[in-house]
Amino acid sequence: MKHNWKYLSIGECFPSIKNGANIKQIAGANGYPITRIETLSGGIFNRDRMGYANIVDLTKYQDYILESGDLLLSHINSKAYIGRTVKYEKQGDEKIIHGMNLLRLRANPEVISSSLFAYYSKSMKFKDAVARIRKDAVNQSSMAISDLRKIVVPVPPLEEQSRIVAELDLLTGIIDKQNAQLKELDNLAQAIFYDMFGDPIENPKGWEVKKLGDVSTSVSYGTSSPSSTVGKYKYLRMNNITYEGFLDLTDLKYIDMDDAEFEKYSVREGDVLFNRTNSMDLIGKTTYIHNMEPMIIAGYIIRVRLVDSVLPVYVSKFMNMPAMKKKLKSMAKGAVNQANINSKELKSIDIPLPPFALQQSFAEKIQSIEKQKETIRASIADTQKLLDYTMDKYFGK
Repeated sequence: MKHNWKYLSIGECFPSIKNGANIKQIAGANGYPITRIETLSGGIFNRDRMGYANIVDLTKYQDYILESGDLLLSHINSKAYIGRTVKYEKQGDEKIIHGMNLLRLRANPEVISSSLFAYYSKSMKFKDAVARIRKDAVNQSSMAISDLRKIVVPVPPLEEQSRIVAELDLLTGIIDKQNAQLKELDNLAQAIFYDMFGDPIENPKGWEVKKLGDVSTSVSYGTSSPSSTVGKYKYLRMNNITYEGFLDLTDLKYIDMDDAEFEKYSVREGDVLFNRTNSMDLIGKTTYIHNMEPMIIAGYIIRVRLVDSVLPVYVSKFMNMPAMKKKLKSMAKGAVNQANINSKELKSIDIPLPPFALQQSFAEKIQSIEKQKETIRASIADTQKLLDYTMDKYFGK
């Protein structure tokens, strides 16, 4: 036990722990924003991942309005993300309703800093504690508030809490700035697309337009076979395609498959992958394969193989442009949390076809941007190692 540190239960640190308001969120609605599970995606508070239900009068929801310093904890989620905790900081005079399936933890400031606990929630000790109390179902896990309250956490003196938070904030701030650089490069790629090809929907440059299915040699679904933590092949799921249109292989599953089935569900250089089922906000995430590593796609992904006259990088960027994301959202059918676009609908999408030489020029520019991003990602990885070391120094023993 570190000098002068206490070990207290979460219930002692957070006298107020409650679930959110039971409000049915509506696609396309307005009014005051409502948090949902997706609001915590990426481990940050995403204001662009909230729901709406045309609520314009907050009289019934006063007890659910978030306050600065509130922690939101995901207590119903997949095994990988249950327990994810994010601190909310109010911006301006905004009013956000605390919605269902996220717990709101409000700290006793004389005992614990909510910022310190937000960092502690990322530690292996906390994740292990959550794993011990979670109850697993087929597609999701959950935990009871009563069990969460009993988890014991390290609590330094308040002055030391402030010092630890300041040290971790410094490192986190560096990573935030590096991620902002990545976002600027993504914005540059979008700007280049608009400059070279124009708006993807309006097609102001008058490029020939064809259906996506007409420029594809095959459009097929992935496999619904179960995955595991071990196996012969990497298994790409919808979470492995980022909202920005890149492959994220940090959280991978694996799968074994007979050679006879491999070609049916595998990916190869130049394949375009389309996330056909997800929440309404994330539907249609698209990326393309530019390595030869053998991988298998899950059933929530559609694999598109293009004719030689259309470059995968062009199609991927086209599908990820804001105007196309809006169009895909309007095409999707189903509930807010389970929207779908099938292969027939995907093949019916109109796609402008610039000259191949122009597509090649665009691909070269994107390749240059990707090299810059690789350098920044390497720097982020180094800073993350230092952050992990610092976290382990305080919370790992």
